[in-house]
Amino acid sequence: MIARVTLEVAIRKEFDYLVPPELAEQVEVGTRVKVPFGARQVFGCVTALPESSPHAKLRSLTAVISRPSLITPRVLDLARWIADYYCCPTESALRSVLPEVVRQEKEAWRYQRMARRPANPDTPARLTQRQQEILQLLEPGAEMPVSRLLEKARTTLSTLKRLESLGCLILSQSITERDPYAHETILPTEPLCLNPEQSAALDRIIRAMDGQRAHAGGGRPEAQPFLLHGVTGSGKTEIYLQAIAHALKNGQGAIVLVPEISLTPQTVERFKARFCAGPLRTLVAVLHSHLSAGERHDEWHKIRQGRSRIVIGARSAIFAPVEPLGLIVVDEEHEHSYKQEEAPRYHARDVAVVRGWREKAVVVLGSATPSLESYFNARRGKYCLLELPTRVDDQKLPLVRVIDMRSEGRHDKGPPVFSRRLREAIAQRLERKEQVMLFLNRRGYASSLQCPKCGYVAGCPQCSLALTYHRRDQVLRCHLCGHQAPAPVVCPSETCRNPAIRYAGLGTEKVEDILGQIFPRAVISRMDSDVMKRKEDYRRVLGDFRTGKIDILVGTQMIAKGLHFPNVTLVGIIYADLGLHVPDFRAGERTFQLLTQVAGRAGRGDVEGEVIVQTLTPYHPAIQFARRHDYAGFYEQEIEFREQLQYPPASHAALLTLRGRNEDKVRFTADHLRRCLDALIPHFKGLILAGPAPAPLLRAESYYRYQIMLRTRQMSRLSRALAELVASQKLPEDTFLAVDIDPMSLL
Repeated sequence: MIARVTLEVAIRKEFDYLVPPELAEQVEVGTRVKVPFGARQVFGCVTALPESSPHAKLRSLTAVISRPSLITPRVLDLARWIADYYCCPTESALRSVLPEVVRQEKEAWRYQRMARRPANPDTPARLTQRQQEILQLLEPGAEMPVSRLLEKARTTLSTLKRLESLGCLILSQSITERDPYAHETILPTEPLCLNPEQSAALDRIIRAMDGQRAHAGGGRPEAQPFLLHGVTGSGKTEIYLQAIAHALKNGQGAIVLVPEISLTPQTVERFKARFCAGPLRTLVAVLHSHLSAGERHDEWHKIRQGRSRIVIGARSAIFAPVEPLGLIVVDEEHEHSYKQEEAPRYHARDVAVVRGWREKAVVVLGSATPSLESYFNARRGKYCLLELPTRVDDQKLPLVRVIDMRSEGRHDKGPPVFSRRLREAIAQRLERKEQVMLFLNRRGYASSLQCPKCGYVAGCPQCSLALTYHRRDQVLRCHLCGHQAPAPVVCPSETCRNPAIRYAGLGTEKVEDILGQIFPRAVISRMDSDVMKRKEDYRRVLGDFRTGKIDILVGTQMIAKGLHFPNVTLVGIIYADLGLHVPDFRAGERTFQLLTQVAGRAGRGDVEGEVIVQTLTPYHPAIQFARRHDYAGFYEQEIEFREQLQYPPASHAALLTLRGRNEDKVRFTADHLRRCLDALIPHFKGLILAGPAPAPLLRAESYYRYQIMLRTRQMSRLSRALAELVASQKLPEDTFLAVDIDPMSLL
């Protein structure tokens, strides 16, 4: 028996090994194994069981690590597609499929000593009164952790062992699962009544699910992915919940992807309340970065064992071993956090579409502001468009006011943090006991430290960025590489030493500070990554906000989406231009999406909401279309620009980034690579090459970076050509090449 193994080392090859007879029954496609490789032992995954091998001498497998197989054949095929399309080694794709804690050689289950009374104990007459009291704490046949029994009985382990020797107690080792939501009380909810638009959308999805299930053996074309375009508050989540219930009724499972930033307690609670009340507590598994390694291990194995049929998680949850899979939901499908920035640089939304197609599962992409790529596919019939143009219960979309901050200037000091209109609106809400959310997508106190005398600006020694001032910690910090230094009291320049240094710009910390001065009686809280350090912090702050303990919530994109607070009647966007003028063709799209999503947090109760947008460019199309909640208008204007320049979604893009510590060496290598790429132009109709050019952020984490962009309508073919080209290149020492297919950021 021969096993073809992909090793966990980046060599882009598979190796054949003999399977010893004693391991033959344990080895199948997807099994993780330990094999000899040179003089060392390495881990790998069995990707095939060929009948023969072209190699004369084969070494034998050392051990089987996983039994049963942890990677299903369908997920293994998906990993191969990722390696092929995203131009990365198969071993890199396989590492993404399994969480690191699941890949370990030693099992990561947590064992706990348990105590129980025999079902029919014959209690010896010689037991003391104290021993009988201890036994009374245990129900016959029921288990209790020894640690808990010791605490309740106020006794010692030696006493329990004495009872065990008398046959009155059984002590055993048992696996105890780590449940991140074990201490929460979950109240069950019932399905809500749908309005006609929701009912029509759900009916289309259910009909597609039934059609796929009826023709799972083949012969029928696969159902198109659905793009559920619904305004904020239109009830998309209720459609997801009822579609999942239908999948469970058919004996199928579901995967729900949400952006990492939106993995709020609210999101998880809604799904657990619908599907996890009472004895079905393990029906929903949650996978995200805030879980401990042990919690992630146990949640993943619940899925593999079939005890959890619904998976909620961030982008890596798309690889969850749900079988059979009936439904995949990608909520807020436009979110850039679905794109992985390290190899393999896959986009979870696109991987979801491919997995759904391969496994005949229905895919639903939902958003109030769809990505141009998804809406482009829907307009051309590749996706099926479902629209929810109104909010549930006929709630009105919030009134959006755009404030031109140029007219709010204070002579030489520039515009204030709060316009007069926003200050008055906040005061009115506080007086009426309503709540306010203020959004600024920049953390810290000030964005830079400057000296007005000599012009010194505190910059990061490793990146092409100014250091951000954090007042609470009194440090200057780089938000890219993490470098920090104490905040100086005088200008650091030796020839200046001016004590009148000033901090320019603003962040959420400064907004919170100024709010406290203007509204001293208001309870103000802040949500950004500086203060949300533990997984409990997010839940605690949102819980306090929901119960009315907080009047004003200031935050970054953490508060921009996925939150439902009926008492929020005012949303203020402090600086709407922040991401509008960066050198990226998606800057306008991102700004439109962010403004629309933040505005959607207002007016979700009985009182009509108001949104105040402060900007220095009030007539920019992204801001004007967001003000009118006009996605279709924004799309028509933006797609015309993209098609003229052949930017996505009119074509596909690949971004090649060379980095190294020596800028001249990086530039020389980029020029050489461009000459190699020029040879591809005759083989690809309409292929456009741009660069090499310095990256917009030239230096990052001590590395200089140069970029080459390719645009084509034939990305699958181009990916294979790029893989061959990359494999043939011998880069200079300390120079590295990254290939990003369908990049989401050009910085």
